[in-house]
Amino acid sequence: MPPFKIYPSDVRIESGWKEHLKEEFSKPYFAGIKHFLSEEKTRGKIIFPPGPLIFNAFDKTPFDKVRVVILGQDPYHGPGQAMGLCFSVPRQVAIPASLKNIFKEINRDTGLPIPGHGDLSAWTGQGVFLLNSILTVERGMAGAHSKIGWQIFTDAVIKTLSDQRDGLIFLLWGNYARSKNILIDGTKHTILEAAHPSPLARDAFKGCAHFSKTNSILLSRGEKPINWSLDE
Repeated sequence: MPPFKIYPSDVRIESGWKEHLKEEFSKPYFAGIKHFLSEEKTRGKIIFPPGPLIFNAFDKTPFDKVRVVILGQDPYHGPGQAMGLCFSVPRQVAIPASLKNIFKEINRDTGLPIPGHGDLSAWTGQGVFLLNSILTVERGMAGAHSKIGWQIFTDAVIKTLSDQRDGLIFLLWGNYARSKNILIDGTKHTILEAAHPSPLARDAFKGCAHFSKTNSILLSRGEKPINWSLDE
C-alpha cells in the first residue's frame, strides 16, 4: 500500500504557505505526524479528509491573501463531510448543526438568505482562511488525531500569520478557539470572540454579529467587505 501522502511536495499547497512553513515541515514532530498517518492507513484505518485535501485551506487562501481567520477544532468524521476547510462540507452533504447555526447568525446579522448547501469555498477566495486546529481524523472517531502533533503545526501557522501579517481579523468561537488568542498580537490584529456555534452551547453564539462586525472593520480601512452569501 502506498504511503499516506501529506507532505507539500505530494499535495497542493500554495507556494507562500510552503515558504513560510518550511521549517515546520522539516521538524521531527511533523515527521511523526506523517509516520502516524501512514501507519494508520496501512492498518486499514479510514482517515478524513482525503490526503489531497488535508491542506485545502492553505491552497484555497494564499498566505498573502488572508484577511480573516476562522478557527475550528476537529474535521468532521462522517463519510464525505471533511473537505479541509473548517465548518465546511461539500454541496451534496447535509449541513451539520454547527454550520446551520452559523448560517442562522449570518441571516440574523446581515439579512442574507440561509444557503441550501454547506460549501464555504466562496469565502476562501475572498481571503477567509478556514483553519482547523487538527487537520485529520479517523472515520467515526471525533478527536482521534488530537494528540499526534497537529496543534503544534497549526499553532505555528497562527503565530506566523500574527508575526508576518498586519491587520488580520481572527474569529475565535468557543473556549478551544479562544485559547489560541495568546498566539495573536492584539496590537496588530483584531480578535473577535464568541461562544461556539454548536447546539450544545444553546443559543450562546446567537447575536455575536461577527459577520457585520468583520465587514465594518474592513470597510473602515477602505477594504472590500466579505460577501458572506453562498448563492450562485
